[in-house]
Amino acid sequence: MKREPSLPDELPSSRGGLLSQPRAVWAVAFACIISFMGLGLVDPILPAIADQLHASKSQVSLLFTSYNAVTGIAMLITGVVSSRIGVKWTLLSGILLIIVFSFLGGTSDTVGALVGYRGGWGLGNALFIATALSAIVGLSTSGTAKAIILYEAALGLGIAVGPLLGGELGSISWRGPFYGVAALMAMAFISILFMLPKIAKPKTRSTLSDPFKALGYPSLKTLAITAFLYNFGFFTLMAYSPYVMKLDEHGLGYVFFGWGLMLAITSVFVAPKLQRRFGSVPSMSVMLTLFAIDLLVMAAGTVMGSSVTVIVAVIVAGIFLGINNTLITTAVMEAAPVERSVASAAYSFVRFMGGALAPWLAGKLSEWFLPETPFYFGALMVLIGVAVLLMRRRHLKDIDVSITAH
Repeated sequence: MKREPSLPDELPSSRGGLLSQPRAVWAVAFACIISFMGLGLVDPILPAIADQLHASKSQVSLLFTSYNAVTGIAMLITGVVSSRIGVKWTLLSGILLIIVFSFLGGTSDTVGALVGYRGGWGLGNALFIATALSAIVGLSTSGTAKAIILYEAALGLGIAVGPLLGGELGSISWRGPFYGVAALMAMAFISILFMLPKIAKPKTRSTLSDPFKALGYPSLKTLAITAFLYNFGFFTLMAYSPYVMKLDEHGLGYVFFGWGLMLAITSVFVAPKLQRRFGSVPSMSVMLTLFAIDLLVMAAGTVMGSSVTVIVAVIVAGIFLGINNTLITTAVMEAAPVERSVASAAYSFVRFMGGALAPWLAGKLSEWFLPETPFYFGALMVLIGVAVLLMRRRHLKDIDVSITAH
């Protein structure tokens, strides 16, 4: 199946090395690192926000819920926007929104206001990340798989460094990381503005129905449902585990630095080897199963009151998530005969809905039942995701062939 290139100067037949990229690719990758630093900056300050704004865990978790819900819904319009104003200005618009709403978040005096500003941040995030992924893949001269490894490396590096900075700024004030995000994204704005050349708009404009049509392809639908389910585990780790580790802002920053470092290393160096040797579906199934087991270890550590057990399990989870993220993102780019930006938007819409529900539900489950209950539920949802992946694996039988071809 021949796909129209998502960007006009895409070179799908090129076979350059991972580091042999045009300057434009590095500009977008740099902006991605800073963007994902913004995501990790917030983690170390969740308990501090709950304490200083007199909010419950489920209320604070709405910071993730509003962010992910708006991001997911806005994914549906990213193709429409980028096909009309172009890739560069879509990226810049998204970054500008992140700057504005992260700064406003730092001025908040109530959880409600903070949740609202995080929603605006999510809108900017959607415009940026969907367009950034398709831009890196489209502009890369090393093929789809290596381009996605570069994207995932930027994600992992940003997530790893972000909590360290968040812990440092958060130890001064919980507002610090929000202002930090605004400053970092201003750097990203300048990077894209001056280093990314003007990219011609696609000949065919996207419509609002394109992502829904893309989800009609069984392969893309399978991957989206799997991601929706495993995101319950992912965001239980991100949004709930800080409360049971019993660490201050600095300590949480170091833990999530370790987690992000494991994610970055395995996404670049381990995922491609597993994909080539065992295939995408078997590798994803094993990694997600190991992640579910890891969540059960977090539950056991919570029951025993062992912060060390939870801390180690969180860091180890980065190994499984780094591998899985690269495998599933690469598969999505080859899952349907549509433009990559459309495939990314459709997939992200579904998976971010899981990311919207999971943080709030994790907080509520801990209030309704026991502190370890969110980890049990997250593990269950991840295992259901594995079951969906295996039961529908026939729809993904050509994925590895397509990845190799690109």
